[in-house]
Amino acid sequence: QVQLVESGGGLVHTGGSLRLSCAASGSIFRRNVMGWYRQAPGKQRELVASIYSVGGTNYADSVKGRFNISRDNAKNTVLLQMNGLKPEDTAVYYCNLQTLGSEYWGQGTQVTVSS
Repeated sequence: QVQLVESGGGLVHTGGSLRLSCAASGSIFRRNVMGWYRQAPGKQRELVASIYSVGGTNYADSVKGRFNISRDNAKNTVLLQMNGLKPEDTAVYYCNLQTLGSEYWGQGTQVTVSS
């Protein structure tokens, strides 16, 4: 079983920064994809950014140039540095790990950006 524990959410003003962290534990295959999704009230969950264990990243168009995803394979952690935050970034952010046909989710962390 895989567990994902997130930290780093909070309340910031427009233009501020936050860094989200996710630590994975359990039986984790070396080849995997870790990422961050978010869900705002009344909206579907959407991909924010993802990063492969062998390299390569994907970003939602809405966060390109503002957010940066990175990972430490030795520690099974993934970070999301969020800069230039906007009110529309307000959502619950979920850590995600995909490997060997399975998918795991963290409990979510709230990010609120005030205008």
